[in-house]
Amino acid sequence: MANRISLNGTSYHGAGAIQEIVPEMKARGFHKAFVASDPDLVKFGVTAKVTDLLDAAQIPFTLYSDIKPNPTIANVQHGVEAFKASGADCIIAIGGGSSMDTSKAIGIIITNPDFADVRSLEGVAPTKNPCVPIIAVPTTAGTAAEVTINYVITDVEKERKFVCVDTHDMPIIAVVDPEMMSSMPKGLTACTGMDALTHAIEGYTTKGAWEMTDMFHLEAIRLIAENLRDAVANTKKGREGMALGQYIAGMGFSNVGLGIDHSMAHTLSAHYDTPHGMACAMFLPITMEFNRDYTGTKYREIARAMGVKGVDEMTQEEYRDAAIAAVKQLSKDVGIPEKNDRIREEDLDQLATDALNDACYPGNPREATKEQVIEMFRQLM
Repeated sequence: MANRISLNGTSYHGAGAIQEIVPEMKARGFHKAFVASDPDLVKFGVTAKVTDLLDAAQIPFTLYSDIKPNPTIANVQHGVEAFKASGADCIIAIGGGSSMDTSKAIGIIITNPDFADVRSLEGVAPTKNPCVPIIAVPTTAGTAAEVTINYVITDVEKERKFVCVDTHDMPIIAVVDPEMMSSMPKGLTACTGMDALTHAIEGYTTKGAWEMTDMFHLEAIRLIAENLRDAVANTKKGREGMALGQYIAGMGFSNVGLGIDHSMAHTLSAHYDTPHGMACAMFLPITMEFNRDYTGTKYREIARAMGVKGVDEMTQEEYRDAAIAAVKQLSKDVGIPEKNDRIREEDLDQLATDALNDACYPGNPREATKEQVIEMFRQLM
């Protein structure tokens, strides 16, 4: 079986990388941009770091900021109509996963109008055309949506999130500028950073993992373990390390999938509006414990990448314990809560059902029963 790798055609990394947006637009013949960004980024002047460049170059744009933290079907539908009215020929997505996920869905529907029903995009939709060209500018170090073929939409009516996987939605350019991330508050930095760690660990242990993606994921784990605490403290080194680490994690998991942590986190967010990164972080030690006996020697390498010393002298049980303990300690150090008091006993059956039906679950290295998933949810109560 052949292993596929899909990545951006072009990506820019490092402080000041946003300066490359205008030259890229001109080189590609784009005439007008649809700038998709969330209202807080607009309010606090983060979006303006890019739109000021467009103004200076006299490149017209339409600013679209009706983006919710967990983008909904209605959100996407409204964005499609706004794009049609704008006359734009490309999208500049500025923000975290929400801005980029919304942009991907908009871009896919514009070029594949047969999929105007947003629910029809769930799973691996048979779209035929690449989406509207997207230049993705992340402002969080976590989702790596700028380099993935995935996006997630919330179905408010059914209280669920659904994952869309489509090689046609890949942004043509990723601009990973850590200076765009410097205004993130500590709590958001912690949550998005732990999301990136979850991507790396689940991507490393998922059923589809192979040599190239293992290389990406182990380096991502190392970078995140070394830099997340500093990023939360808002140091330059920490921001730069996390910007790179989360992107490398995206290079991997986008191509091999994730696991039960993400399927449960999607469900928790859909039902209780728990921030996605926080949900991933809360479940990570729990799901690592669940999967430990189905991972071979991989927890030894996770522990090593997390900075644990002496792993080669440890027994299998010891290095598995050490890997989980290192993840717990990092999560604690950056302020992730261990419990979620919104989960209700009467919701557990539906939560487990939704998690097992999520598109991320099939990649998990261990099969789970509904009762086992319920018990994992119960551990957060």
